[in-house]
Amino acid sequence: MNVKIENSFLSGTVKAIPSKSYAHRIAICNFLAGGDPVSGCVGFTSKDISATEKALKDIKSGKREIDCGESGSTLRFLLPLCAAVGGEFTLIGHGKLMERPNEELFSVMGMHGVKAQKTDRIRISGSLTPGEYRIRGDISSQYVSGLLMVLPVLDGDSKIVLTTPLVSAPYVEITLQVLKAFGVNVERTDNGFNIRGGQKYVGKVLPEGDWSNAAFFLAAGAINGDITVTGLNLESVQGDKYIIEILKKAGATVLTNQDGVTVKKSELKSFIYDAEDCPDLVPISAVIAAYADGTSVIKNIQRLKIKESDRIESTIAMLNAFGINAASDGENLAVIGGKVIAGEANSYNDHRIAMAAAVLSIGANGVSVVTDAKAINKSYPTFFDDYNSVGGKASDL
Repeated sequence: MNVKIENSFLSGTVKAIPSKSYAHRIAICNFLAGGDPVSGCVGFTSKDISATEKALKDIKSGKREIDCGESGSTLRFLLPLCAAVGGEFTLIGHGKLMERPNEELFSVMGMHGVKAQKTDRIRISGSLTPGEYRIRGDISSQYVSGLLMVLPVLDGDSKIVLTTPLVSAPYVEITLQVLKAFGVNVERTDNGFNIRGGQKYVGKVLPEGDWSNAAFFLAAGAINGDITVTGLNLESVQGDKYIIEILKKAGATVLTNQDGVTVKKSELKSFIYDAEDCPDLVPISAVIAAYADGTSVIKNIQRLKIKESDRIESTIAMLNAFGINAASDGENLAVIGGKVIAGEANSYNDHRIAMAAAVLSIGANGVSVVTDAKAINKSYPTFFDDYNSVGGKASDL
């Protein structure tokens, strides 16, 4: 699916979709509680959420080959969960999923009763045992979240010891919040967590509104619009709530109240921000930078190479296609704001690149194109419906 987009002024209200981060965790906790492994996303789904729900239902029904789709969260959360169930499992994936690093998780599981073999799929065997889990925190917070959800149901106490600083720490905060809502207690330590075994999951939790996807519309408001996004928790532990601070750094008019967050067209200036805890905001922050006066710098982007696309390369390619100069040394991204011209951006089958390119198009002269725009189905299938509902001009080619 290729989408044609004309420049436009976006104005109106968009309701935030359910948070994918919460939905994955809620579905797993429902499974561990012995109930129907659903995410709580009433009336909404996406490919990633559907992958987790289907995988959990397959595990519950006794299947041993589990399809994780293209979802890194699904794969990394289900590896320890399948190991806790015990026996032999084969986990398969699509797109670039099997290229993502998991060796650290394999290693620590290997010290606790589970053998993992990786080819074009992952085969695990054995049963996960409680104990001390020493694991790096600087590769993926998903390793830690996956263990945090499973270790409480094992028949002995466990400890997670982080041997390096934790990256994307807000995602672990989401995990801890969901665990608490299900009645599971985890004790923080100076370098990790103590987890009592034999705990029971009890309760019902619904996901919050998603700040990471709301960021696209909030940025659109600052660039060429007057947009309000409702359904967001202003006290959320979601790291991507930081989009508000990025917009303020860029000089945008941001208004918040209990009814939502409103961002209005503003004269934007260059900014600097550290992406270590909120890497998913990099593509849309680069779009904001494209419309800002001066050179903006986004720091600590090295982990973007292992997303749905190499997001360093795909973000730069997107900006270049619209006449914006950008460069990276592998750790930082510099974006020189300037005149945005109509262009053709390849999504690289990356949902966040497809949505960022759509926002980049709203202030460009002429007609732009986003190729392979169906990538939005991974997290936000109704993105273009919402985009057009507030004045966007997007249509299938």
